Amino acid sequence: MAASSSAEGGPAAEHSADPDRGTASGASGTARAAHARAAGRGRFARAWSHPRLRIPKRVALGLALLLLLPPLTAGVVLRLDYAGDPGAGTQTRNRDALWLGHAWVDGRRSEADVDALARRLDGTGVRDLYVHAGPLEHDGSLPHTAYPAAGRLIAAVHERLPGVRVQAWLGDELATEKPDGMRLERAGTREAVVRSAGEILDAGFDGVHVDLEPVHSGDARFLALLDRLHALTRARHVPLSVASHQIDPLPGLHSAAGALSGHPKWWSQAYFARVARRVDQIAVMSYDTGMPLRSLYGGYVARQTALALEATPKSTDLLMGLPFFHESKVGHSAYAETVAAAVRGTRLGLSRTDRTRARFGVALYVDFAATEEDWRAYRQGWAGTG
Repeated sequence: MAASSSAEGGPAAEHSADPDRGTASGASGTARAAHARAAGRGRFARAWSHPRLRIPKRVALGLALLLLLPPLTAGVVLRLDYAGDPGAGTQTRNRDALWLGHAWVDGRRSEADVDALARRLDGTGVRDLYVHAGPLEHDGSLPHTAYPAAGRLIAAVHERLPGVRVQAWLGDELATEKPDGMRLERAGTREAVVRSAGEILDAGFDGVHVDLEPVHSGDARFLALLDRLHALTRARHVPLSVASHQIDPLPGLHSAAGALSGHPKWWSQAYFARVARRVDQIAVMSYDTGMPLRSLYGGYVARQTALALEATPKSTDLLMGLPFFHESKVGHSAYAETVAAAVRGTRLGLSRTDRTRARFGVALYVDFAATEEDWRAYRQGWAGTG
């Protein structure tokens, strides 16, 4: 029917034969659409300016500022913490440490590997090796079969790296945030951990390095365990070392984080100090920070260094952790968390807080994930070698 109507000169034929009429009709439609949009904007503006919305608007603005300003302000502060140049003399004090994986004590590593490790550490400030001898069982025990090659490793390190101590890295996951794990509220479990530490020392290790996670800020059971362990290591004339959580960058933030997420990430500075007073070494796990940029991560490390220096007694070795690993996951960006940024942040924090602190160093986590670039950044930025 459309073809017949057009051929007979009906309405369809008129519209197709008169281009001016079609243009005028389109312009009229565009004008009507523009008028409708303008009218809609006017109605929205009148509604938005209605007196009844004054309080809701203020609430909305307040919420926006509450959500946006803290991250923006924190970003600016951390970027400023990363500014400037580290002071002279803020490099290794020859008290650094390196975390080593379990392969070193279960027989997978050879004499040639020890030779390569000795060459790697030559000229650095590494004095302690935290060798993974666990993990501990949830009841605090540790089978002797977990570290069959420990004696051979210890003898080889003492021969090839005189003065370097081989500490046993003992760790486990605590049942603080889920049902499974070690329960420090059980006195029998704490005593079993102490017995395991004694057996490790009997095997020839030069010290005990404790890494139990997650320890919540204020946990008195953890402090009680450290007291018992320190009595043991002091009697054996060897060091007790501990891996620590980061320090609350804002007072009370650990409580707020715990209430919101069930995972209070940070320790209060006061609790950090209580832990530091009970050990010979404390190594801050200053990685997995959630920072998206290197400058923010470096500024965060500078701030952590300053907070830790303020809280650590001068009789305790303080070590800041360096990320010698490259996985990207929630809370950790391999792009942002680099060794170079961590070293620079550590030196800036040291420069501003206690430049002459003698008992200070860095701890490298972890040997089996490290790259040549990690080692180069550590040597050039901290160890003072190329």
